Amino acid sequence: QVQLVESGGGLVQPGGSLRLSCAASGTIFIINNMGWYRQGPGKERELVAVMSSSGTTNYADSVKGRFTISRDNAKKTVYLQMNNLKPEDTAVYYCDADGVVVAGIRMPQHYWGQGTQVTVSS
Repeated sequence: QVQLVESGGGLVQPGGSLRLSCAASGTIFIINNMGWYRQGPGKERELVAVMSSSGTTNYADSVKGRFTISRDNAKKTVYLQMNNLKPEDTAVYYCDADGVVVAGIRMPQHYWGQGTQVTVSS
């Protein structure tokens, strides 16, 4: 019904950059919030950044000033530009969609992508 497909992960050296993309597909009228979470080795999943359909953003303190979230509502796609990456940014990054309206009905659940690995190492 609703699918999220991420791309853009990989291996990068400390100080490097990566750009993640996540495209939503399905009979979607609107997605209120789209964002990114991550789960590092031995850690719980945590919020990285989220953006509402109107452009309001929220970032984790650990990524402020380094990561930038953006959206293309027409393409139902969210991006995460990650600069000055650090080893502690190593994690599986998951795309999240919340407040998804399908066929006029607002769905109660979050939708998740399959995850993309980001590894920061020299």
